[in-house]
Amino acid sequence: MYIARRSKMPDDKNILRVERVREHGGRDATLLENNSIRVMIDDIGGMIPEFSAIQGKKRVNAHWLPWFRGNSGRTFGPEEESFWKVKLLYDIAGNFPCAPNFGGDDDLDGLKLPPHGWTANLSWRFRGKFSDSEAAWAVSTMESPEAKMPLSFKKIDAALAGHPVHYTSLAITNNGKADVEINAAWHNTAGSPLLESGCVISGAADRWMVVPRGGEFDNTTRLQLDAEFDSLKQVPLASGGTADVSVVPGPIGYTDMVCGAIPAAANVGWSALVNPRLKLAYYCFFTGPAAAAEDEIILRFNDLWMQYGGRLFTPWAAEDGGTDLTFCLGTENSAAGFAFGLKYARAKKEMLGAPTTVCVPAGKTRVLRYGTLFAPYEGNALDSGVCSSEAGDGLLILKGKNESGRFAADAKFRLLKRLEAENT
Repeated sequence: MYIARRSKMPDDKNILRVERVREHGGRDATLLENNSIRVMIDDIGGMIPEFSAIQGKKRVNAHWLPWFRGNSGRTFGPEEESFWKVKLLYDIAGNFPCAPNFGGDDDLDGLKLPPHGWTANLSWRFRGKFSDSEAAWAVSTMESPEAKMPLSFKKIDAALAGHPVHYTSLAITNNGKADVEINAAWHNTAGSPLLESGCVISGAADRWMVVPRGGEFDNTTRLQLDAEFDSLKQVPLASGGTADVSVVPGPIGYTDMVCGAIPAAANVGWSALVNPRLKLAYYCFFTGPAAAAEDEIILRFNDLWMQYGGRLFTPWAAEDGGTDLTFCLGTENSAAGFAFGLKYARAKKEMLGAPTTVCVPAGKTRVLRYGTLFAPYEGNALDSGVCSSEAGDGLLILKGKNESGRFAADAKFRLLKRLEAENT
């Protein structure tokens, strides 16, 4: 039973609402909206095809909507496998939670995990929608389909009055008698119209690495595999020299991934994408290692998936050997070993000095709290990207090269923790 405090919805001058809808492709979804943002969350995989911000008289969607997304309304089956390969790619869009696996499918002593885990593939069970004067939110749950890893998941998606932020609480409970090491991640993926050449990428990490050889990027990369570096502005190329990957180049025919470690002293972890032409900032934030409470899952890495046209096979291309038609950017954040799966992460143990797994103790619950901000900014404050950020009470300050942008946000997740306590 889920019990929450409710009150009368605000009037149209102060929009704050939550509704159940059916989106394109026949997918059941929850819609959250306030005066700044609109968020659509599918039950299938928790996919978020729309996260739009109000800018003037229009809405701009930040999230990637793949050209190949299956919208026939048919359930993924054998006929779809030849083109999409896996169910995840049939439903994928925008951002979504990844657990207990981050990366390709995995086989752990007979335990089969799908790409990016159950939370990104199975259907979430909608439990209820609620609102009060401060927030509108929805609760959904999921149970592990495997007795060998008896985990329960509870997700709260929320919009707060006056905040251009989608807040999410992902609680993972270990119902077994032994501790379990898992991966956890948020797979944020930006697309057109937010993403275009000239956008600026940044993150909290201070040490970076190109993915190692032996994975899905071996034949798509322009970067030097295994290379370590300190700045996104100087990343070693496979052909020699360096590239500035902090500036989006457009669809150049490569697909790359680099990962960076969040400093242990950080109170807030974050990643950002800025479009200086549209004056829009997309900023993901979460509790940093230095501010971690005992019950929290802490994401240790910025993962940048630069899908700029390097995959010459379906579903990225219309046919194997054809042209990759897919242009998007993953500003992902994880507790994982690159995107190589849970088996790899357990064996790796740490990367760039940070742990690659999260332990959920037997009989205990651990919670990942996450915020995604999308909003316009004024003047030229963030035209060169986000250099650093500072969290205050009800405020996020995103610092640019010479100026700063200020946004209403609860970076300490106080209200989200209140909702967790009320929705037990």
